[in-house]
Amino acid sequence: MDTAPAPAPSDGDALATASQAAAAAGAGGKVRVAVVFGGRSGEHPVSCATAAGVLRAIDRDKYDVLPIGITRAGEWVLVPDDPARLEGGRAEIGSADGQVLVPLGESPAGLVVAEPGKIPQQLGAVDVVLPLLHGPYGEDGTLQGLLEMAGARYVGSGVLASAVGMDKHYMKVVLAGHGLPVGPYTVITPRLWRTDRAVALDAVASLRFPVFVKPARAGSSLGITKVDRPEDLEAAVAEAQRHDPKVIVEAGIEGREIECGVLQGHGDDAPRASLPGEIVLDAPTAGFYDYETKYLDTAPLTMAVPADLPDDVTTRIQDLAGRAFEALSCEGLARVDFFYDARGNVVINEVNTMPGFTPFSMYPLMWEKSGMTYPELIDELIQLALERPAGLR
Repeated sequence: MDTAPAPAPSDGDALATASQAAAAAGAGGKVRVAVVFGGRSGEHPVSCATAAGVLRAIDRDKYDVLPIGITRAGEWVLVPDDPARLEGGRAEIGSADGQVLVPLGESPAGLVVAEPGKIPQQLGAVDVVLPLLHGPYGEDGTLQGLLEMAGARYVGSGVLASAVGMDKHYMKVVLAGHGLPVGPYTVITPRLWRTDRAVALDAVASLRFPVFVKPARAGSSLGITKVDRPEDLEAAVAEAQRHDPKVIVEAGIEGREIECGVLQGHGDDAPRASLPGEIVLDAPTAGFYDYETKYLDTAPLTMAVPADLPDDVTTRIQDLAGRAFEALSCEGLARVDFFYDARGNVVINEVNTMPGFTPFSMYPLMWEKSGMTYPELIDELIQLALERPAGLR
C-alpha cells in the first residue's frame, strides 16, 4: 500500500532526523512500536492529541517508538518524535512527496520510506502497532483489516468488533441480541431519507422528545444535535449527514452519564472493569457533552472518578461493561458508556473500541483511580497485543 511521509510544513530537517533515528531503532532488544495517528476522519486533531500523550508517557527504556501520522487525504507519514507538535486539539499532519510503504503478506516485513528519485530507505520491522485513530478509516475496522493483511500485531479490537463498535446502529443490534439494555432509537438510511422522508420523520416522532440526532458512524460527538421540537428534525438530520449519510436518532434518556473502562484479560481470563466515572456538566450553560465541551471549552465539565454510586450499581455497571465487551468480541480495550436514571435503570449508550486516550481522558483516568497509571496502561495494552497471534483467533 502506498502512502506518504511528512509532518507539518517546514519540518524537513526534523523529518530527516526522525527518519535516520527510525532506521537505527530496534537495537538492544527493545520492543519496536509503531504509533499511528491522525487519519481521515473529523477526529484527526483528537487523535494527534492522544498520540502526544502516549509519546510522552511510553517507557523509552522498554520500547523503541516509530511515530507515523496519517494525513486527512489518507497518506502515511513519518513524523518527528515530538509530542509538542501534536498537542492543543488542533494539530494537523501535513503531506510530502515521500511514501511510507506497508508490505502485505503472512510474514511481517519492514516498513519502507520511498521518495521520488531516491533509493528507498528501510525503516525495519515493527513488533506491534499502536493505532491511536478515532472515527472512520481508523477505528472502524478498515485500518485493522490492513494490519491483518500485513500480518502485524496491533493494540485493540479486530475488524468485526471495530466495525460494529463504530456503527451505533449495529452496535445496538448486537447488544440487544445478547440481552443487554439499550435505549429506544430509529435509523434513517440515506435511501429512506431520499425516497420516503415522511416515514423517517414518523419513526422519530414515535420516540420521546427530546431526541439526539447523530451520525451513525462518527465519534467525539461530532454532528450531534439535541432536538426538542419535531420542526427542528430536518435541520438536525442535515447536520448529522455532513459527517455520515446514515443517521441514528435516539430518545433522550434522563439520567446520569456513567462510563466504565474495560481491559482484556490475559490468556483466558475474563475482561477487567475499572471503577466507573461520571460526566458532570454545569447546567444550564453546558447543554450536552458535545465536541466543544470534550476538547476545547472544558470549563463546564467535571469528570468524577469514582462515580458516586451505590455499591450494587457499581457492580452492575462493571458486569454490564464486561458483557458488552465480550458481546462485540472486543480485544485490548474499550470504554462502555451508560445512562443511570432516577429509577435505578442502567442502559448502555455506546461501546468505544478506541476511547479518548490523552492523559486527561476519562478512560486513563478511570484506570488510574483503579490502580494503573497512564504509563502502566500503555505498557499493559502493548503486552496484550504481543500475547495474541496475528490472523484468525
